[in-house]
Amino acid sequence: MARNLTQLELLIELEGVAARNVDRHLSTAKDWHPHDYVPWDQGGNFAAMGGTDWEPGQSALSEVAKAAMITNLLTEDNLPSYHREIAENFSKDGAWGTWVGRWTAEENRHGIAIRDYLVVTRGVDPVALEQARMIHMTNGYSAMAVVDAKRPGFDIQVSSGAGILFSVAYVTFQELATRVSHRNTGRVCADPIADRLLARIATDENLHMIFYRNLCAAALDLAPDQTVEAINTIVQGFQMPGAGMPGWRRNGVLMAKHGIYDLRQHLEEVLLPVLRKWNIFERTDFGPRGEQCREDLAAFLDRLREDVGRFEEQRDRSLARAAQRERQPI
Repeated sequence: MARNLTQLELLIELEGVAARNVDRHLSTAKDWHPHDYVPWDQGGNFAAMGGTDWEPGQSALSEVAKAAMITNLLTEDNLPSYHREIAENFSKDGAWGTWVGRWTAEENRHGIAIRDYLVVTRGVDPVALEQARMIHMTNGYSAMAVVDAKRPGFDIQVSSGAGILFSVAYVTFQELATRVSHRNTGRVCADPIADRLLARIATDENLHMIFYRNLCAAALDLAPDQTVEAINTIVQGFQMPGAGMPGWRRNGVLMAKHGIYDLRQHLEEVLLPVLRKWNIFERTDFGPRGEQCREDLAAFLDRLREDVGRFEEQRDRSLARAAQRERQPI
């Protein structure tokens, strides 16, 4: 059985790949400014400054759009937790350090822009939003801990000795999932300004995904069994980084019911495209351990396909009942 590479060995071997992809990202990414995406002329003072405080009638957003915008923003707000996790599993030196700093700065723009938009347009209650932010950021977030919780008895930090593999696998899927969520949220806001803003953010998320996807692809070539084990674990234990935020379950259900982010999108727009890009099911370089992980992953995807069908049947029935209630006379 091939020896597991250590965290240090992986960082050394993959640094050249990281450097090339940092250069690629910097040559591709376009600078943008949050203030250019906010309709400042719609703003007004709140009561503390002599104006009026928020009330529900001021919002032009639907309940679904509110739920999605709040979820997306609180997800972006927890950036310190994500920065810590990436920094701990990468390095502060060389290309690794450059990427950690650049990625953190770009992600920070997303939260700034979404919050400014929501506060200026009075899209959601700013007091409730701030209270939820305080709770979510105080609790923090660890993708590894969430995966451990979903796969009891499997401590990935102890079993791997190489958290970088789990981190790059997780953020590859997470960045793509976030892109899908932002893009679809923009469409349900029924506001071209919000749509333009979230499309801009989604473009950033896609570029971030490509960086991590390329890094994980190189890790597969370097240590195929060790890397596919990490991928299998992350796929089966995946949760979005907003898990645990106030209102998470309610907002997630609304988003899934209305096509912002549901099981089919997770399977067909996130998991399968990335796994195909990595040639997971066509590779010939796995040893016995890697083959077992691949079989385990294939079985999970088959179960997920069945779950998609069941979810959509339940969703269709639920939406039909809701539509019938709306048609009934009062």
